[in-house]
Amino acid sequence: MYERILLAYDGSREGAVALREGAVLARRVGAKVFLLSVPPQFRGVIMAEAVHGGAMSDYLEHYRGVLDHGVARLRSFGIEPVARLIAGDPARAIGEFAMEIGADLVIVGHRRRSILERWWSGSSGAYLSDVLSCSLLIARTIMSDEEFEAQMRAISEA
Repeated sequence: MYERILLAYDGSREGAVALREGAVLARRVGAKVFLLSVPPQFRGVIMAEAVHGGAMSDYLEHYRGVLDHGVARLRSFGIEPVARLIAGDPARAIGEFAMEIGADLVIVGHRRRSILERWWSGSSGAYLSDVLSCSLLIARTIMSDEEFEAQMRAISEA
């Protein structure tokens, strides 16, 4: 059913939930995994770049480290992801990359936001569900490192 799974990973707790849930599912169905990290373009970083040349580079380097950590975590369980770092609006970048790779499933984490935050920044989930031509899984299954590792080992041994 799922042959190409896109995991959105930003290094947050919610991103880790998506990474783990996506890795377990991908391993079970034998899907190819694409790992995407999207550093949002904040005005503060852009302004800092004007004052301190290299601020944007430092910011992107941080997200490169986040992406590398996700890749290493997946590789430790025998998953060889295609990794990509795309700066911009996360929802838009996820949607565009999903179309580019022909994803069957996109997995994202869920971050609770206040009503004011949703009003101010809009709903990324609603945007994604409108633009994706594939399934969208909002990962919420919290599992410890130990539970995750046990599940991945059990799948390998099956």
